[in-house]
Amino acid sequence: MTSHPVDRVDVAANLADVEQRITTACQAAGRSRDEVHLLPVTKTHPVELVDQAIAAGHRRFGENRVQELVGKAQHYQEHPPPGGPVEWVVIGHLQSNKAKDAAQWATELQSLDSLRLAEQLQRRLDALDRSLDVLVQVNSSGEHTKSGLAPDEVLDFARALAPFDRLRVRGLMTLALPGPDQQAVAACFVRMQHLQRELRDAQVLGSTWDELSMGMSGDLDLAIAHGATIVRVGTAIFGERARLD
Repeated sequence: MTSHPVDRVDVAANLADVEQRITTACQAAGRSRDEVHLLPVTKTHPVELVDQAIAAGHRRFGENRVQELVGKAQHYQEHPPPGGPVEWVVIGHLQSNKAKDAAQWATELQSLDSLRLAEQLQRRLDALDRSLDVLVQVNSSGEHTKSGLAPDEVLDFARALAPFDRLRVRGLMTLALPGPDQQAVAACFVRMQHLQRELRDAQVLGSTWDELSMGMSGDLDLAIAHGATIVRVGTAIFGERARLD
């Protein structure tokens, strides 16, 4: 992994900028700022930068790769920061053979997209006697390179999760179509709103499906306008990612 210019990144200032963007977007959408939560994404970024975010008041972070999540979680278990424990959220695709690590170290998984993974998580969580918050990942853009369920698969999939009582299903997650076409990006978010209403109307799992995790550094404003409750931001906070060699 290439080295980060840690001394050139002012995480606190970047967080303040992102918080202002969220506040402005909420005001424009007629929403309360309290309705939207910022999840800083620490993918490939070193603990020195995470430390800066912790010092700025954050205790919950997203990671794409489980191996990296485990390494950082172990670091902060061995070196607990003042102010309370650090929580970790899996936001990237999770292979079934990595379910053990997610069950042990994560507090939430935002990329549930298969019953096989649900089964593996249930088994691992049973052994640990704990539960895990989960969001169902939806491929709202229809891109073949992206993980997640097709929108028309979500209702049946959600109903099939009923036996997995260790999984607390809280909502949906998506990655919108990348690029400058605002209409195409917005269409992804609209699909998610429609799915949320469909799941609520069907009263699936007894969940209120409150969470919509959508929107990143480039499109968080548009996501908030379309009901996002969680925005996942990495680059705008921590700078460009390091290359994995």
